Parts: sequence; structure tokens; C-alpha cells
Amino acid sequence: MAAVVLVHGLYHRPEHFAPVAECLRSAGTEVVVPELHRGSLPADTAAVQAVIDSLPEPPIVLGHSYGGSVITGLRGAGHLVYLAAFVPGAGESAAGLGGASQQLKNAITPEPHGSTSLHPDRAADTLYGDCPEPLAAWAVGLLRAQAPGCGRGIPEHHSWKHASSTYVVCAQDRAIDPALQRKMASRCTDTREWQTDHSPFVGQPELIVELLQELLAANTPPAR
Repeated sequence: MAAVVLVHGLYHRPEHFAPVAECLRSAGTEVVVPELHRGSLPADTAAVQAVIDSLPEPPIVLGHSYGGSVITGLRGAGHLVYLAAFVPGAGESAAGLGGASQQLKNAITPEPHGSTSLHPDRAADTLYGDCPEPLAAWAVGLLRAQAPGCGRGIPEHHSWKHASSTYVVCAQDRAIDPALQRKMASRCTDTREWQTDHSPFVGQPELIVELLQELLAANTPPAR
């Protein structure tokens, strides 16, 4: 069975995907969640590419938000999943496609040396609006500062032109405009639309688990 690689977005950590990863692992699926925040889109992409190159067969790769720019630059993925994510084309960046909503921009706080972070109260409402307060507080507590410039990175390769892909539109998203998501989804093989906020891996992880298990089953060769 193919592995699953989960690629987080800006300000997030691999731990945000823990509810999804634990459920998939309990069902026998190998799951890898690389750490980004390498300082640039090329460095983040190289970190995920190293994971793919280490696996015995092409994995299903999910990218969330900025993670869409990362997975766009990969080679060797078996199937791509863009979760409320950017799908850049030639010469395009996440920022150039439309970037963050005004609500997300209003949550951004300057840090020393050009880095930024998210104001906790505003982050909770913008990223985790579906979640009960304790769950949102857990997710906000994991957020970290972000180096500048990643959102302006331009992928050198465009994997969605060569691999099958699924776009998940999060219709109640306050961080990336759902209308922009629908426009980017037209570049993918398949589109799903969920009535969720920007971060269903926190509030409704079962939706992601079900989708990935469906894709795993579809990409598993029949037994001989």
C-alpha cells in the first residue's frame, strides 16, 4: 500500500496533523509529516522531496494552504491532494494567486528579523472557526513564527500537470477565499467541496481520513 505524506502550511507544525496521522497509522498506513519552515519554498520543497525519494513507491501527498505550493514542486507523487491550498502555474506564487484573506492578514503580527506570527485570538477565529474553544486553543498553541518570503516563492516544477490530483474546497474558509479555491481547483483532476473552515484536519479529521483511505484504495493494485 502507498504511504501518505502530509504537508502543513505556514505557521503550522506537523503536530497539527496528529489526529489524521494517528487514525491512518492505526489502520496500517505509513504516514510521514515533514517539518517545513526551512526558510524558503525551494528549501521546503527539497525537504518533502527527500521524503518521497526515500519511499518504495509513489505516495499520496496532501498539501494544506501554502503546502500546495510545496507539493506543486515535487516529482514522483502518486496522487496530489490540495486542501484549501495554492496551485501555482508557471511564474506564479501563492501571494500572486491571491494569497491570504484580509482577515488572515489582520491576524499577522510582525516579529524581529522580518518574521511574522499570528495573533492568538484572531488566529483561532480565522483558522479554526469550526472548533470548540479547547481544540482551537490547542491548535493555536502549536502555531509558530514564520520566516518572510515563502508565500512569494515560485515552484520550478508543476506536478499537477503530470500527476492525478484532488482539490478540496473549504467553503467556510476565512483564511483563503473559497472563490479563489474554486478557481485553482479547475487545474486539478477532481474537486470536492466541504462545509468546513480552513483547517479540517483539526476540527473534522475524519473527513480527511475518509478521503485519503478512498484514494489509497483506488491506487492499490488488485491482489493476484
